[in-house]
Amino acid sequence: MTQIAPLPRLAVLIDAENTSPRIAQRLFDEIATFGEASVRRIYGDFAEERLKGWSSILSDHAIIPQQNFALTVGKNGADIALVIDAMDLLHSGRFAGFCLVSSDSDFTRLAARIREQGLDVFGFGEAKTPKSFRQACKRFVLTENLLSAPEPSLPVVSIGNTGPGPAPATATRKPAQASAMVRRAIAQLEDDDGWVHLGGLGSRLLMMDPEFDPRTYGCSKLTTLIEQAGGFEVRRGGGMSVQVRRRSEALAG
Repeated sequence: MTQIAPLPRLAVLIDAENTSPRIAQRLFDEIATFGEASVRRIYGDFAEERLKGWSSILSDHAIIPQQNFALTVGKNGADIALVIDAMDLLHSGRFAGFCLVSSDSDFTRLAARIREQGLDVFGFGEAKTPKSFRQACKRFVLTENLLSAPEPSLPVVSIGNTGPGPAPATATRKPAQASAMVRRAIAQLEDDDGWVHLGGLGSRLLMMDPEFDPRTYGCSKLTTLIEQAGGFEVRRGGGMSVQVRRRSEALAG
């Protein structure tokens, strides 16, 4: 009997002060594509009225609240508590990675420290999140995409799925704006005829830019994005096999 490999264990730490409760369901759908959300903790002063939205749904998602009273104006004890817990969990050696849910650049050093230890960090935040925090993560997901996406995104290994699938309701960029980065990624991977397997291309794009996501360009899949961006040729083989090359290569040979 074939044994199923266990999913990577992830610690999910949410900054309630900088995250909308509206993303909760899609957040955990998205995290499920990376691994198992073994620890689910959220930090904030839940005595405050503005966090009542989180308080009402914590049990629905098995999130454990970490209460931090705002004892001093201008000081955020919740951030400090999150960092302390993250370091304790890191040194427990029980986790393959962390999901840091916040739009606050204060967690940049935390993300970098966790990655120095050899663990993955998946960041989740709004488009306003400073670039320093985005780049410190292995993968950064815009929460705007979670609000609009009808389906959770595919994991990297399945990024070549070519099914139709609905596109997100909103997009912050046009598909053509991704062309330059896609061309650079293809140039790093192409064979003698200029072809690149879509799965490898998707992985390379994420290495180049941790926040790369077809949904940001209004597309539910990488294949759709490449086809709409223009300037590329897509070749489909048997099963799920998909290859891509630059249009100039196609015309030349």
